[in-house]
Amino acid sequence: MTGKFISIEAIARRYPDTSGGETVVFENLWLSIERGEFACVIGHSGCGKTTVLNILAGLDASSEGTVIVDGQAVDGTSLDRAVIFQSHALLPWRTVLGNVAYAVTSKWRDWDRTRVRAHAQKFIDLVGLAGSEHKRPSQLSGGMKQRVGIARALSITPKIMLMDEPFSALDALTRGTLQDEVRRICLETGQTVFMITHDVDEAIYLADKIFLMTNGPGAVLAEIVENPLPKDWARADLHRHPQYYAVRNHIVDFLVSRSRSFAEDTPGHDARNVPTAQIARSGLAIAPVSDGPSQETQRQSMWPGLSQPSTSF
Repeated sequence: MTGKFISIEAIARRYPDTSGGETVVFENLWLSIERGEFACVIGHSGCGKTTVLNILAGLDASSEGTVIVDGQAVDGTSLDRAVIFQSHALLPWRTVLGNVAYAVTSKWRDWDRTRVRAHAQKFIDLVGLAGSEHKRPSQLSGGMKQRVGIARALSITPKIMLMDEPFSALDALTRGTLQDEVRRICLETGQTVFMITHDVDEAIYLADKIFLMTNGPGAVLAEIVENPLPKDWARADLHRHPQYYAVRNHIVDFLVSRSRSFAEDTPGHDARNVPTAQIARSGLAIAPVSDGPSQETQRQSMWPGLSQPSTSF
């Protein structure tokens, strides 16, 4: 894990239960992300996805293990890590400009009013809300509120943007528009993103890496899927890419079947050296990730045909 921008090392989260024992959400979780990568975590409800995000944000503490960001251990919240929640979480008495400016002044307390407003305006323009600066949240649509949340997060120039299903409550058209905006902004700024989603297509469209978690309680990180689809492809053309359905079917197959029986099917799973799925045009190669030499030969598997009609879990 040495040299990784984000390094989650052997973290666990346990809660006391009514019988006097403990409920293990997950344990011995290892995960790393490079600077500038867009990472998505997918898994069924209850596997601890949001708990991992909260620990990374400093909003929750792990039962054991360490989280390191840019060489520093996470110990509480920091303006270096911005969170975008499922709900917009805006201050209802402040305008669009006021909400973003509030975040700016939280980080740069010595800036004067003019500088704060100019900096906030730059990010309001970036998310396409020019002209709505003086509207309050009650005057905005759901998609516009989420745009304010994104502008607020970006305005503090965080090292990491943490996103907890930020588009899940939006209609399909608004959701797609905001996905496009986030994708564009991250490509332009090189922002590092850790995102939770239940939507397979969303993960394929946005992520560089997709982390697959098994069912909870006692969830583990089962596999890392490297997304081979190019970032310069338009949304309308994405499904025509020769590797699109191989990637999509592999993830859907995991969520539908393999995630439920993973513990029984993979008794020797090494939590620290999670295998990486690398989809090529000829098929799927699953290679073990290890600090030393490869521990097994690559396994080849084909995933032909169309995928399941539903991509949300």
